[in-house]
Amino acid sequence: QVQIVESGGGLVQPGGSLKLSCAASGSIFSTMAWYRQAAGKQRELVAAITRGGSTNYADSVKGRFAISRDNAKNTVYLQMNSLKPEDTAVYYCNVQKVIGTTNYWGQGTQVTVSS
Repeated sequence: QVQIVESGGGLVQPGGSLKLSCAASGSIFSTMAWYRQAAGKQRELVAAITRGGSTNYADSVKGRFAISRDNAKNTVYLQMNSLKPEDTAVYYCNVQKVIGTTNYWGQGTQVTVSS
């Protein structure tokens, strides 16, 4: 049984920072990723990281966000710096099992960037 717990969302002013955390349990995971969905828009990939540490970022967050993971803790993080109002969205963690390709979603955490 896979369980995912997200934390770290909140309200921050433009230019500020937040760090999201996603703790997954019940398996060993290959790719771990963060997605976001703003009001009235489609869900989009923000950043992804493989078990070996290779990363990919959406063009809109390159240079500002950093994804990392702790394999021993089955936890993935998203450090968000220089936040902009357009970063406002619900952020979702997504993880893939090593055995089988099943994907699991976290419950989502709200990030609001506003002055």
